[in-house]
Amino acid sequence: MNGTPWWRRLLSVFEPGEGRGGTPRASSAGSPGKGARAARPAGAPRPGQPKGRPGRLASIDPALPVLGLAVTRSGWVGAVLDPSGHGTPHLVDGVTLEEVVAAAGTVTVVALDVPVGLPDEGRRAADVAARKELGGQASAVLTTPVREAVYAATFGEANAISREKVGSGLSQQAYGLRRRIMEVDAYVRQDLPFRLVEVVPELVYTDLSGTPLTSRRGSAEGSRQRREALATAGLYAPTQAPVGVATDSMLDACAAALTAHRVKNGQARSIPDEPETYSDGITAAIRV
Repeated sequence: MNGTPWWRRLLSVFEPGEGRGGTPRASSAGSPGKGARAARPAGAPRPGQPKGRPGRLASIDPALPVLGLAVTRSGWVGAVLDPSGHGTPHLVDGVTLEEVVAAAGTVTVVALDVPVGLPDEGRRAADVAARKELGGQASAVLTTPVREAVYAATFGEANAISREKVGSGLSQQAYGLRRRIMEVDAYVRQDLPFRLVEVVPELVYTDLSGTPLTSRRGSAEGSRQRREALATAGLYAPTQAPVGVATDSMLDACAAALTAHRVKNGQARSIPDEPETYSDGITAAIRV
């Protein structure tokens, strides 16, 4: 693998009582997993799992700017692109999704690089199709865990759930991203004043370049190629990222902003063509 998927960068994030990547440390009481699952009443919601249906779908105002978001080690970085869709975006950053969106001001579309819509079982059609498009760079697409695995108390339990509902185990990297996934899962259950969509930045670069980029993310050559790809669409990434934000995260936010602008103008395509809708009413599709 020549690139470093965006989601691997979060593996150094820790939460209280958690190990690397946000994975809870094993209890001295013994190995979790099947025993922990059996103790929970069938059909009972898992701790921390949000309730409620998704919020209303906001209308889009072409006269307003858009916002692209990418995850960072400490939170989020955003790129605010003016209504023309050209020029150099204004950068904002924050620890929480709510914080960084507030810092961006009034926008009409927000595009972010975290899964929106968690499957009940199996794999999302969006992930499968996106990985196919990227070929050798397929690892840039996170295989979204099923909802029950995201809210599992331990990696062992989440892995067992994944084997049951997907047919294969769950990577520690995917489970380690659950904090951001859960943040988005709760965030979409309100009436937002903008349209919120999911993106995969590598698909944006591929679309602009005509072929998947093979340069290593985070390298000087990788940054150069991704900047050049964005520039073909008239978007010129800032020369410097905010303090504590990696250059590749900043570039991904810019790529997300470009997709947000395309969504605003009705020019974005959907992967798959018809979004999937899960039991909680949340739909899943990647926009490019």
